[in-house]
Formats: sequence, structure tokens, C-alpha cells
Amino acid sequence: MQEAAVAVDPPSHGAVGIQELLSKLEAFAVEENARGGRHDLQSLIDTADDLAVRPAPRPTTTSWSLGDLANPQEFSGPLDLEGWSAEDLKNLLTDMISIRAAERGLAELVNQGHAHCPVHLAVGQEAVPVGVSHNLTKDDRVFGGHRSHGHYLALGGDLYELYAEVLGKQDGCSNGMGGSMHLFAPQVGFVGSVPIVAATVPIAVGAALAAQKDGNGAVAVAYFGDGACEEGGVHESLNLAAQMKLPVLFVCENNLFASHMDINQRQPHDCTARFADAHGIDWAVVDGNDVVSVSEAAAALIARARQGGGPGYLEAVTYRWYGHVGSDENIDVGIRRSAEELAAWKRRDPVGRLTSAMTLRGDIDGGTVGILEARASQAVATATARAHAAPYPPAESLLDWVYSKKSA
Repeated sequence: MQEAAVAVDPPSHGAVGIQELLSKLEAFAVEENARGGRHDLQSLIDTADDLAVRPAPRPTTTSWSLGDLANPQEFSGPLDLEGWSAEDLKNLLTDMISIRAAERGLAELVNQGHAHCPVHLAVGQEAVPVGVSHNLTKDDRVFGGHRSHGHYLALGGDLYELYAEVLGKQDGCSNGMGGSMHLFAPQVGFVGSVPIVAATVPIAVGAALAAQKDGNGAVAVAYFGDGACEEGGVHESLNLAAQMKLPVLFVCENNLFASHMDINQRQPHDCTARFADAHGIDWAVVDGNDVVSVSEAAAALIARARQGGGPGYLEAVTYRWYGHVGSDENIDVGIRRSAEELAAWKRRDPVGRLTSAMTLRGDIDGGTVGILEARASQAVATATARAHAAPYPPAESLLDWVYSKKSA
């Protein structure tokens, strides 16, 4: 017997609906009774195979392997800048340099014993938040996970308030109550970071539903890692977003590791876009260390979502230079994370590749990057000094943000 047919109700893609299939089976049974034939369960199943019209199989467009995108020996040359202005590219470069300086400054706070909360760093991954944020406005609703300093800063989050938050000071973006993993800057569209793995995804879907109801053209964005794809909430969220055509962009920063475990130890394929494809969601897989490619792919998916075309899924393949938490490189962790592997990925540096391309095209000269780095370092030094001098929240405010305050 052939594999049992799958019927759907209401009909979709040429399939027979449940009610229609039952009506055909009932007519068949009546006819068989009139002729005195057999119509046991097995014969009905066989008949269902013949009656159901199966959807045409979707063409296999990929083996769901990242291939060279996961190979640090590839994609290390200058970027293709066609269609981009020097001004826009300099803004992207400035943002990536600023985020890297900020994260390295946070690493120093950890090393010096000043930061007492967990600090997850994303040095090497700057192209993803900068590329995506280039297409967002303050009216959009962006959610990050435990590694979200870059997401916050790329949208315009205040550097001083980030440092104050990591040090637990009252001036922090979450009043010193959240630390590195609970950042909040709604004034620039960053509605919050959530340290629970995959929690950003259903929350962003809810925000997208609200945006759809508001009808103002806003989109929601959920940042998450490849490890989050192993959580059930991601798949429930993809399904709901697809069914309701919600304006949400799912951004998977696939850095090939979930905490300390390589993706090849956890999943049968290293490309997570297969999950979006299974739910009928438009997707793109890009080199996450190419800020131009990230921005262009995000632009197309975001524009479609704004116009009512439903959700999009962007998988950006990248690599974090530090370990899971803190400034240790974790080069002894995982089946592929070694000193040699890390050195190869550093040659695929998103900042260096954009710098090379802009220099070759004549957009910047040899001293430009040095100036941008000096400015970023000075901004970090100023933010650090201010944050150290800032007061801690008063002890009596400890429970202020635990419960909502009843209005008068």
C-alpha cells in the first residue's frame, strides 16, 4: 500500500479537504453496499489514497547545508559595494567600530572585576545588528536575547546607559536592575532583551500582531541564535506568524555554537532556514560577516512584511570571537572551536572587510579607520568613567520593578 494521503481542510495547494474526502468515501461505501462489496478499513484507506489529490512536491532547492558559509577560509575578501553610497557605508562602518569598542570595554569591566553580572559578548558579529538596523525605525519593535549589546547600540541605544546598567547603577537603561541581559530602550525601538533562550521569538510575534492591528506599518524583529531553534516555542511562533501573515522578521544569528556545543553535534543540518521553509516563510541565508549582504537581505524581507506579505526569516552565518560568556575565547570547547579556527574567522572580520572594500573604492583613506576607532575608544572611556561615578539605586527601590504599581 502507498503511504497514506494527507488531506487538509480547507483545501490548500490542490489538496482535497477533509469534508470533501469524507463525502467521497461515504458515496463509495454506499455504492459498495449496493453491489455487495467489501468496504473494511483497509479498503477505505486504499481508496483514500486514490481519491486524495496530493499537492505537488516542492522542489528541493538546497541540501540544508551552509557549505562554504560555515568555512572560515572562504568569504574573507572585500565586500561588493555596488549601489551603496560612501556616506551610508561610512555610517555602517562607524556603527560596527563603535559596537566593537563598547564590547571590548565591557570585557575589560569583567576582567577588572567591576562587572558582576554575566556579560555575553558578540565581538565579530557586529555586521548582523548593524545591517538589520539600517532598515528599521524607532517605531519598530525589536527584541534581543542574552547577547544583545550590539542590537541595543545599533538602534541608537545610549552607550553611557549601557555601561551604567552593566555596573548596576541607577542611570542604567533598566535603572540598574537588569544588568547586561535585560536592556531596555523603547525610545529607539529596542523593546527589550530577554536572557531565556528563544523567548524573544514568541514575544516578537505578539508585538507583530499588535503592529498588524495598529496598521501603522511597523514590524517586529526577533534576534536569536542557532541553539534557540531547538526550542519548541520557535516553531510554534513560526507557524502562528505564517498563518496570520504577521509583520515580523526572525533573525537567526547562526554562530555555529549553542553555549559550548557545535551545531553539528546538535542538529542533522547546520542551516536553520529549513525551519522557515517548512512553515512557508520567505527566507534568506547570508554571510553574516558581510554587512552589505545582511542589510540588503533584511531590506527585502522587512519591506515585504511592512506591505502585508507576512513574516521573513534571515539566517546570518557568523562567529563570535569570545566564548559563551565573558572574555575567554573558549578555544578548547566544541569539536571545531580551536585556536586555528578562531584565527581563520578573524580573517573574515566584518569591520576589516568593509574597510578594505571602501579603501579600494576610494571612499576612505588609510587614516579614516584610526580616527573612527579613536573616537569610539574615547566614547567608551567617557561612558566608563561616568558609570563608575554614578550612584547605585537606593535600597528601598529593590522591589519597585517587581510588581506593577496600581494607578490612583
